[in-house]
Amino acid sequence: MHNIKSVERLFLRRQFGIKPGLANTRALLSALGNPERAYACIHVAGTNGKGSVCAMVASVLQAAGLKVGLYTSPHLVRFNERFRVNGEDVDDVHLQALLDVVENAAERVAQETGAEATFFECSTAIAFEHFRREGVHVAVIETGLGGRLDATNVVQPIVTAITRVSLEHTAYLGDTLEAVAGEKCGIIKEGIPVVCGDNADEVVTVVRRVASERASPLILARDAVSVAVRGGSAGGQTATVETADTSYGKVQLPLNGVHQIENLATAIALCETIAGQLGLRLPEKIVKDGITATRWSGRLMMFSEDPKIFLDGAHNPGAATALAGSLRQLVADRPLGLVLGMCNDKSAQEFLKPFRGLVRKLWCVPISNERNMPIEQLELEARNCGFEVARCDDVMQGLECARAWAAEAEGAVCVLGSLFLVGEVLAHNKL
Repeated sequence: MHNIKSVERLFLRRQFGIKPGLANTRALLSALGNPERAYACIHVAGTNGKGSVCAMVASVLQAAGLKVGLYTSPHLVRFNERFRVNGEDVDDVHLQALLDVVENAAERVAQETGAEATFFECSTAIAFEHFRREGVHVAVIETGLGGRLDATNVVQPIVTAITRVSLEHTAYLGDTLEAVAGEKCGIIKEGIPVVCGDNADEVVTVVRRVASERASPLILARDAVSVAVRGGSAGGQTATVETADTSYGKVQLPLNGVHQIENLATAIALCETIAGQLGLRLPEKIVKDGITATRWSGRLMMFSEDPKIFLDGAHNPGAATALAGSLRQLVADRPLGLVLGMCNDKSAQEFLKPFRGLVRKLWCVPISNERNMPIEQLELEARNCGFEVARCDDVMQGLECARAWAAEAEGAVCVLGSLFLVGEVLAHNKL
Protein backbone atom coordinates (compact mmCIF):
# COMPACT_ATOMS: atom_id res chain seq x y z
CA MET A 1 0.00 0.00 0.00
CA HIS A 2 2.88 2.38 0.76
CA ASN A 3 6.66 2.13 1.04
CA ILE A 4 7.46 4.69 3.69
CA LYS A 5 8.51 3.45 7.12
CA SER A 6 7.32 6.68 8.76
CA VAL A 7 3.78 6.02 7.53
CA GLU A 8 3.80 2.77 9.50
CA ARG A 9 5.03 4.73 12.53
CA LEU A 10 2.22 7.23 12.05
CA PHE A 11 -0.36 4.43 11.83
CA LEU A 12 0.83 3.20 15.24
CA ARG A 13 -0.66 6.42 16.61
CA ARG A 14 -4.07 4.83 16.06
CA GLN A 15 -3.50 3.19 19.45
CA PHE A 16 -4.14 6.65 20.97
CA GLY A 17 -7.68 6.35 19.58
CA ILE A 18 -10.02 9.22 18.82
CA LYS A 19 -9.64 12.15 21.19
CA PRO A 20 -12.30 14.76 20.51
CA GLY A 21 -10.92 18.23 21.24
CA LEU A 22 -8.71 20.84 19.63
CA ALA A 23 -5.98 21.52 22.22
CA ASN A 24 -3.59 18.88 20.84
CA THR A 25 -4.02 19.99 17.23
CA ARG A 26 -3.55 23.65 18.17
CA ALA A 27 -0.33 22.83 20.05
CA LEU A 28 0.95 20.74 17.15
CA LEU A 29 0.21 23.44 14.57
CA SER A 30 1.73 26.10 16.81
CA ALA A 31 4.93 24.02 16.94
CA LEU A 32 4.90 24.04 13.12
CA GLY A 33 4.36 27.81 12.91
CA ASN A 34 0.60 27.62 12.15
CA PRO A 35 0.69 26.56 8.50
CA GLU A 36 -3.14 26.59 8.32
CA ARG A 37 -3.07 30.41 8.34
CA ALA A 38 -1.09 30.66 5.08
CA TYR A 39 -4.08 30.34 2.71
CA ALA A 40 -7.86 30.66 2.51
CA CYS A 41 -9.79 27.62 3.79
CA ILE A 42 -13.17 26.14 2.91
CA HIS A 43 -14.40 23.78 5.64
CA VAL A 44 -17.02 21.07 4.95
CA ALA A 45 -18.81 18.80 7.44
CA GLY A 46 -21.68 16.32 7.07
CA THR A 47 -22.47 12.62 7.27
CA ASN A 48 -22.72 11.84 3.56
CA GLY A 49 -21.55 13.69 0.48
CA LYS A 50 -18.88 15.86 2.09
CA GLY A 51 -16.02 14.22 0.20
CA SER A 52 -17.84 14.47 -3.14
CA VAL A 53 -18.70 18.14 -2.53
CA CYS A 54 -15.08 18.88 -1.57
CA ALA A 55 -13.80 17.15 -4.73
CA MET A 56 -16.20 19.13 -6.97
CA VAL A 57 -15.38 22.47 -5.34
CA ALA A 58 -11.63 21.85 -5.50
CA SER A 59 -11.93 20.94 -9.19
CA VAL A 60 -13.90 24.13 -9.99
CA LEU A 61 -11.43 26.36 -8.13
CA GLN A 62 -8.55 24.68 -9.97
CA ALA A 63 -10.33 25.29 -13.29
CA ALA A 64 -10.51 28.96 -12.25
CA GLY A 65 -6.71 29.04 -12.18
CA LEU A 66 -6.15 28.81 -8.43
CA LYS A 67 -3.66 26.46 -6.80
CA VAL A 68 -5.90 24.28 -4.64
CA GLY A 69 -5.23 21.94 -1.73
CA LEU A 70 -7.70 19.15 -0.95
CA TYR A 71 -7.65 17.22 2.33
CA THR A 72 -9.98 14.22 2.62
CA SER A 73 -10.19 10.95 4.53
CA PRO A 74 -9.97 8.03 4.60
CA HIS A 75 -7.78 7.02 1.67
CA LEU A 76 -8.75 4.15 -0.62
CA VAL A 77 -5.38 2.64 -1.52
CA ARG A 78 -2.47 4.87 -0.47
CA PHE A 79 -2.12 7.29 2.43
CA ASN A 80 -0.82 9.89 -0.09
CA GLU A 81 -4.36 10.29 -1.50
CA ARG A 82 -5.46 12.30 1.53
CA PHE A 83 -3.25 15.24 0.52
CA ARG A 84 -3.83 16.63 -2.96
CA VAL A 85 -2.69 19.79 -4.68
CA ASN A 86 -4.36 20.55 -8.03
CA GLY A 87 -5.59 16.97 -8.19
CA GLU A 88 -2.17 15.37 -7.58
CA ASP A 89 -1.47 13.17 -4.53
CA VAL A 90 1.60 14.14 -2.50
CA ASP A 91 4.58 12.10 -3.72
CA ASP A 92 6.56 9.79 -1.46
CA VAL A 93 9.60 12.09 -1.20
CA HIS A 94 7.59 15.08 -0.03
CA LEU A 95 5.41 12.90 2.22
CA GLN A 96 8.52 11.52 3.92
CA ALA A 97 9.73 15.05 4.69
CA LEU A 98 6.30 16.03 6.01
CA LEU A 99 6.06 12.92 8.19
CA ASP A 100 9.46 13.68 9.71
CA VAL A 101 8.68 17.31 10.53
CA VAL A 102 5.24 16.51 11.99
CA GLU A 103 6.54 13.56 14.06
CA ASN A 104 9.28 15.80 15.49
CA ALA A 105 6.72 18.48 16.36
CA ALA A 106 4.42 15.87 17.93
CA GLU A 107 7.27 14.57 20.09
CA ARG A 108 8.12 18.10 21.28
CA VAL A 109 4.45 18.76 22.13
CA ALA A 110 4.18 15.42 23.99
CA GLN A 111 7.23 16.33 26.10
CA GLU A 112 5.72 19.71 26.97
CA THR A 113 2.10 18.65 27.56
CA GLY A 114 2.23 14.90 28.20
CA ALA A 115 -0.42 14.41 25.51
CA GLU A 116 0.30 12.20 22.51
CA ALA A 117 -1.05 13.42 19.18
CA THR A 118 -3.45 10.97 17.51
CA PHE A 119 -3.16 9.58 13.98
CA PHE A 120 -5.77 12.00 12.63
CA GLU A 121 -4.30 15.02 14.41
CA CYS A 122 -0.92 14.30 12.80
CA SER A 123 -2.55 13.65 9.39
CA THR A 124 -4.30 17.01 9.62
CA ALA A 125 -1.03 18.76 10.48
CA ILE A 126 0.62 17.05 7.47
CA ALA A 127 -2.13 18.40 5.20
CA PHE A 128 -1.79 21.98 6.45
CA GLU A 129 2.02 21.92 6.25
CA HIS A 130 1.96 20.36 2.75
CA PHE A 131 -0.39 23.06 1.49
CA ARG A 132 1.81 25.82 2.93
CA ARG A 133 4.94 24.35 1.34
CA GLU A 134 3.16 24.06 -2.01
CA GLY A 135 1.95 27.66 -1.84
CA VAL A 136 -1.74 26.91 -2.37
CA HIS A 137 -4.14 29.84 -2.68
CA VAL A 138 -7.03 27.97 -1.13
CA ALA A 139 -7.51 24.66 0.74
CA VAL A 140 -10.71 22.61 0.75
CA ILE A 141 -10.88 20.75 4.06
CA GLU A 142 -13.17 17.80 4.83
CA THR A 143 -13.87 17.11 8.51
CA GLY A 144 -13.00 13.68 9.86
CA LEU A 145 -15.58 12.90 12.55
CA GLY A 146 -18.32 15.34 13.53
CA GLY A 147 -17.19 18.94 13.38
CA ARG A 148 -17.10 20.84 16.66
CA LEU A 149 -14.29 18.78 18.21
CA ASP A 150 -12.74 17.48 14.97
CA ALA A 151 -9.02 18.21 14.50
CA THR A 152 -9.77 20.16 11.31
CA ASN A 153 -11.87 22.69 13.27
CA VAL A 154 -8.82 24.81 14.05
CA VAL A 155 -9.08 26.60 10.68
CA GLN A 156 -10.54 30.08 10.20
CA PRO A 157 -12.50 29.44 7.01
CA ILE A 158 -13.85 31.93 4.46
CA VAL A 159 -16.94 29.69 3.94
CA THR A 160 -18.28 26.57 5.69
CA ALA A 161 -20.72 23.94 4.45
CA ILE A 162 -22.91 21.23 5.97
CA THR A 163 -23.84 18.37 3.61
CA ARG A 164 -26.53 15.78 4.35
CA VAL A 165 -26.64 14.76 8.02
CA SER A 166 -27.83 11.38 9.31
CA LEU A 167 -27.20 9.30 12.43
CA GLU A 168 -23.57 8.15 12.74
CA HIS A 169 -20.90 7.67 15.41
CA THR A 170 -23.63 8.07 18.02
CA ALA A 171 -21.20 7.32 20.88
CA TYR A 172 -19.35 10.54 20.00
CA LEU A 173 -21.98 12.70 18.30
CA GLY A 174 -25.27 11.88 20.06
CA ASP A 175 -28.21 9.64 19.20
CA THR A 176 -30.62 12.12 17.60
CA LEU A 177 -30.44 13.95 14.27
CA GLU A 178 -30.52 17.26 16.13
CA ALA A 179 -27.56 16.24 18.32
CA VAL A 180 -25.48 15.09 15.34
CA ALA A 181 -26.38 18.26 13.43
CA GLY A 182 -25.32 20.31 16.44
CA GLU A 183 -21.88 18.70 16.36
CA LYS A 184 -21.54 19.27 12.59
CA CYS A 185 -22.56 22.91 13.07
CA GLY A 186 -19.56 23.34 15.35
CA ILE A 187 -17.61 24.35 12.23
CA ILE A 188 -19.83 27.43 11.63
CA LYS A 189 -17.80 30.53 12.49
CA GLU A 190 -18.84 34.02 13.58
CA GLY A 191 -19.92 36.09 10.58
CA ILE A 192 -18.72 33.52 8.03
CA PRO A 193 -21.23 32.30 5.39
CA VAL A 194 -22.48 28.72 5.69
CA VAL A 195 -23.96 26.66 2.85
CA CYS A 196 -26.43 23.95 3.91
CA GLY A 197 -27.09 21.00 1.61
CA ASP A 198 -30.49 19.32 1.30
CA ASN A 199 -31.43 17.99 4.74
CA ALA A 200 -34.28 16.89 6.98
CA ASP A 201 -36.24 19.78 8.50
CA GLU A 202 -34.92 19.09 12.00
CA VAL A 203 -31.32 19.40 10.69
CA VAL A 204 -32.08 22.65 8.82
CA THR A 205 -33.64 24.04 12.01
CA VAL A 206 -30.41 23.40 13.93
CA VAL A 207 -28.25 24.89 11.15
CA ARG A 208 -30.53 27.94 10.96
CA ARG A 209 -30.35 28.46 14.75
CA VAL A 210 -26.54 28.17 14.96
CA ALA A 211 -26.05 30.41 11.89
CA SER A 212 -28.33 33.01 13.49
CA GLU A 213 -26.50 32.83 16.84
CA ARG A 214 -23.18 33.37 15.05
CA ALA A 215 -24.47 36.04 12.63
CA SER A 216 -23.41 33.77 9.77
CA PRO A 217 -25.18 34.31 6.43
CA LEU A 218 -27.02 31.05 5.60
CA ILE A 219 -27.39 29.76 2.04
CA LEU A 220 -29.76 26.80 1.63
CA ALA A 221 -28.64 24.90 -1.48
CA ARG A 222 -32.19 23.73 -2.26
CA ASP A 223 -33.36 27.37 -2.45
CA ALA A 224 -30.24 28.77 -4.12
CA VAL A 225 -29.70 26.16 -6.84
CA SER A 226 -32.11 24.40 -9.19
CA VAL A 227 -30.86 21.13 -10.72
CA ALA A 228 -32.79 18.96 -13.18
CA VAL A 229 -31.42 15.61 -14.40
CA ARG A 230 -31.43 15.34 -18.19
CA GLY A 231 -29.81 11.94 -18.73
CA GLY A 232 -27.36 9.44 -17.40
CA SER A 233 -25.08 6.51 -18.18
CA ALA A 234 -22.61 4.35 -16.29
CA GLY A 235 -20.05 7.12 -16.76
CA GLY A 236 -22.08 9.83 -15.04
CA GLN A 237 -25.07 12.07 -15.62
CA THR A 238 -26.15 15.27 -17.33
CA ALA A 239 -28.10 17.98 -15.51
CA THR A 240 -29.22 21.53 -16.17
CA VAL A 241 -28.29 23.94 -13.39
CA GLU A 242 -29.66 27.39 -12.57
CA THR A 243 -29.08 29.79 -9.71
CA ALA A 244 -30.48 33.23 -8.93
CA ASP A 245 -27.71 34.93 -10.91
CA THR A 246 -26.57 32.34 -13.43
CA SER A 247 -27.99 29.86 -15.91
CA TYR A 248 -25.30 27.21 -16.36
CA GLY A 249 -27.22 25.16 -18.91
CA LYS A 250 -26.15 21.52 -19.28
CA VAL A 251 -23.51 20.29 -16.84
CA GLN A 252 -21.74 16.93 -17.24
CA LEU A 253 -21.26 15.33 -13.81
CA PRO A 254 -18.93 12.30 -13.91
CA LEU A 255 -20.45 10.83 -10.71
CA ASN A 256 -23.43 8.48 -10.58
CA GLY A 257 -26.41 8.50 -8.25
CA VAL A 258 -29.34 10.67 -7.25
CA HIS A 259 -27.38 11.77 -4.18
CA GLN A 260 -24.66 13.25 -6.41
CA ILE A 261 -27.23 15.58 -7.96
CA GLU A 262 -27.93 16.83 -4.43
CA ASN A 263 -24.16 17.16 -3.86
CA LEU A 264 -23.84 19.07 -7.15
CA ALA A 265 -26.37 21.66 -5.94
CA THR A 266 -24.43 22.08 -2.68
CA ALA A 267 -21.12 22.38 -4.56
CA ILE A 268 -22.48 25.03 -6.96
CA ALA A 269 -23.93 27.06 -4.05
CA LEU A 270 -20.58 26.73 -2.28
CA CYS A 271 -18.58 27.83 -5.35
CA GLU A 272 -20.73 30.92 -5.84
CA THR A 273 -20.35 31.81 -2.14
CA ILE A 274 -16.56 31.30 -2.28
CA ALA A 275 -16.35 33.50 -5.39
CA GLY A 276 -18.15 36.23 -3.48
CA GLN A 277 -15.80 35.92 -0.51
CA LEU A 278 -12.63 35.92 -2.65
CA GLY A 279 -13.80 38.50 -5.19
CA LEU A 280 -13.26 35.78 -7.80
CA ARG A 281 -14.93 35.67 -11.21
CA LEU A 282 -16.40 32.23 -11.90
CA PRO A 283 -17.83 32.24 -15.44
CA GLU A 284 -20.28 29.44 -16.32
CA LYS A 285 -17.70 27.65 -18.50
CA ILE A 286 -15.16 27.50 -15.65
CA VAL A 287 -17.74 26.00 -13.27
CA LYS A 288 -18.94 23.48 -15.88
CA ASP A 289 -15.37 22.49 -16.83
CA GLY A 290 -14.47 22.07 -13.15
CA ILE A 291 -17.46 19.85 -12.41
CA THR A 292 -16.79 17.72 -15.50
CA ALA A 293 -13.14 17.29 -14.47
CA THR A 294 -14.04 16.06 -10.94
CA ARG A 295 -12.36 12.77 -10.02
CA TRP A 296 -13.67 10.97 -6.95
CA SER A 297 -12.99 7.23 -6.85
CA GLY A 298 -15.01 4.53 -5.17
CA ARG A 299 -18.36 6.33 -5.23
CA LEU A 300 -20.83 4.33 -7.33
CA MET A 301 -17.85 3.67 -9.58
CA MET A 302 -18.20 1.41 -12.62
CA PHE A 303 -15.63 -1.36 -12.08
CA SER A 304 -16.75 -3.76 -14.82
CA GLU A 305 -19.07 -3.35 -17.82
CA ASP A 306 -19.90 -7.01 -18.45
CA PRO A 307 -21.20 -8.06 -16.06
CA LYS A 308 -21.98 -4.67 -14.48
CA ILE A 309 -20.03 -4.33 -11.22
CA PHE A 310 -20.08 -1.15 -9.15
CA LEU A 311 -17.92 -0.11 -6.19
CA ASP A 312 -19.32 2.20 -3.54
CA GLY A 313 -18.04 3.31 -0.13
CA ALA A 314 -21.53 3.58 1.45
CA HIS A 315 -21.26 2.52 5.11
CA ASN A 316 -24.18 4.08 7.00
CA PRO A 317 -27.99 3.92 6.66
CA GLY A 318 -28.26 7.35 5.02
CA ALA A 319 -25.75 6.43 2.32
CA ALA A 320 -27.41 3.00 1.89
CA THR A 321 -30.77 4.65 1.20
CA ALA A 322 -29.24 6.92 -1.45
CA LEU A 323 -27.27 4.05 -3.01
CA ALA A 324 -30.28 1.70 -3.15
CA GLY A 325 -32.26 4.37 -5.00
CA SER A 326 -29.45 4.91 -7.49
CA LEU A 327 -28.91 1.17 -8.08
CA ARG A 328 -32.61 0.72 -8.84
CA GLN A 329 -32.14 3.14 -11.73
CA LEU A 330 -28.76 1.84 -12.91
CA VAL A 331 -29.52 -1.90 -12.93
CA ALA A 332 -33.20 -1.56 -13.94
CA ASP A 333 -34.75 -5.06 -13.99
CA ARG A 334 -31.52 -7.05 -13.67
CA PRO A 335 -31.06 -9.19 -10.54
CA LEU A 336 -28.68 -7.50 -8.10
CA GLY A 337 -26.07 -9.05 -5.81
CA LEU A 338 -24.05 -7.36 -3.06
CA VAL A 339 -20.52 -8.08 -1.83
CA LEU A 340 -20.58 -6.71 1.71
CA GLY A 341 -17.95 -6.04 4.37
CA MET A 342 -18.39 -3.63 7.29
CA CYS A 343 -16.65 -2.09 10.28
CA ASN A 344 -17.59 -3.34 13.74
CA ASP A 345 -19.04 0.02 14.87
CA LYS A 346 -21.86 -0.20 12.29
CA SER A 347 -25.25 -1.92 12.30
CA ALA A 348 -25.42 -4.21 9.26
CA GLN A 349 -29.16 -4.69 9.80
CA GLU A 350 -29.90 -0.95 9.68
CA PHE A 351 -27.55 -0.55 6.71
CA LEU A 352 -29.23 -3.36 4.72
CA LYS A 353 -32.87 -2.30 5.25
CA PRO A 354 -33.03 -0.09 2.11
CA PHE A 355 -31.92 -3.05 -0.04
CA ARG A 356 -34.86 -5.29 0.86
CA GLY A 357 -36.80 -6.26 -2.23
CA LEU A 358 -33.93 -5.11 -4.45
CA VAL A 359 -31.15 -7.63 -3.77
CA ARG A 360 -31.24 -11.28 -4.86
CA LYS A 361 -28.04 -12.53 -3.20
CA LEU A 362 -25.38 -11.32 -0.79
CA TRP A 363 -21.75 -12.37 -0.23
CA CYS A 364 -20.30 -11.50 3.21
CA VAL A 365 -16.55 -10.79 3.31
CA PRO A 366 -14.11 -9.56 5.98
CA ILE A 367 -12.25 -6.24 5.71
CA SER A 368 -8.45 -6.26 6.10
CA ASN A 369 -8.61 -3.78 8.94
CA GLU A 370 -8.56 -3.93 12.74
CA ARG A 371 -12.10 -2.49 12.75
CA ASN A 372 -13.49 -5.44 10.77
CA MET A 373 -16.93 -6.73 11.77
CA PRO A 374 -16.59 -10.50 12.45
CA ILE A 375 -17.99 -12.33 9.45
CA GLU A 376 -20.24 -14.50 11.65
CA GLN A 377 -21.94 -11.37 12.98
CA LEU A 378 -22.25 -9.85 9.49
CA GLU A 379 -23.73 -13.06 8.12
CA LEU A 380 -26.22 -13.35 11.00
CA GLU A 381 -27.42 -9.74 10.60
CA ALA A 382 -27.78 -10.19 6.82
CA ARG A 383 -29.80 -13.41 7.28
CA ASN A 384 -32.00 -11.66 9.85
CA CYS A 385 -32.83 -9.13 7.12
CA GLY A 386 -34.08 -12.00 4.94
CA PHE A 387 -31.26 -12.15 2.38
CA GLU A 388 -29.79 -15.26 0.76
CA VAL A 389 -26.23 -15.14 2.11
CA ALA A 390 -22.91 -16.78 1.23
CA ARG A 391 -19.65 -16.36 3.12
CA CYS A 392 -16.24 -15.78 1.49
CA ASP A 393 -12.70 -15.63 2.87
CA ASP A 394 -11.86 -12.23 1.36
CA VAL A 395 -13.28 -9.56 -0.92
CA MET A 396 -11.61 -10.84 -4.09
CA GLN A 397 -13.08 -14.32 -3.58
CA GLY A 398 -16.46 -12.69 -2.91
CA LEU A 399 -16.12 -10.60 -6.06
CA GLU A 400 -15.27 -13.63 -8.19
CA CYS A 401 -18.24 -15.61 -6.84
CA ALA A 402 -20.52 -12.61 -7.42
CA ARG A 403 -19.10 -12.05 -10.92
CA ALA A 404 -19.78 -15.69 -11.89
CA TRP A 405 -23.32 -15.44 -10.51
CA ALA A 406 -23.97 -12.16 -12.36
CA ALA A 407 -22.65 -13.56 -15.65
CA GLU A 408 -24.98 -16.56 -15.36
CA ALA A 409 -28.01 -14.65 -14.06
CA GLU A 410 -27.48 -11.64 -16.35
CA GLY A 411 -27.33 -9.61 -13.18
CA ALA A 412 -25.30 -6.79 -11.64
CA VAL A 413 -23.14 -6.55 -8.51
CA CYS A 414 -22.20 -3.81 -6.06
CA VAL A 415 -19.27 -4.02 -3.61
CA LEU A 416 -20.14 -1.87 -0.58
CA GLY A 417 -20.16 -1.40 3.20
CA SER A 418 -16.82 0.34 3.70
CA LEU A 419 -14.32 2.53 1.86
CA PHE A 420 -11.66 0.17 3.20
CA LEU A 421 -13.28 -2.64 1.21
CA VAL A 422 -13.42 -0.55 -1.98
CA GLY A 423 -9.75 0.30 -1.40
CA GLU A 424 -8.85 -3.38 -1.22
CA VAL A 425 -10.48 -4.05 -4.60
CA LEU A 426 -8.76 -1.05 -6.21
CA ALA A 427 -5.37 -1.98 -4.69
CA HIS A 428 -5.67 -5.60 -5.82
CA ASN A 429 -6.44 -4.44 -9.35
CA LYS A 430 -3.80 -1.68 -9.19
CA LEU A 431 -6.37 1.00 -10.03
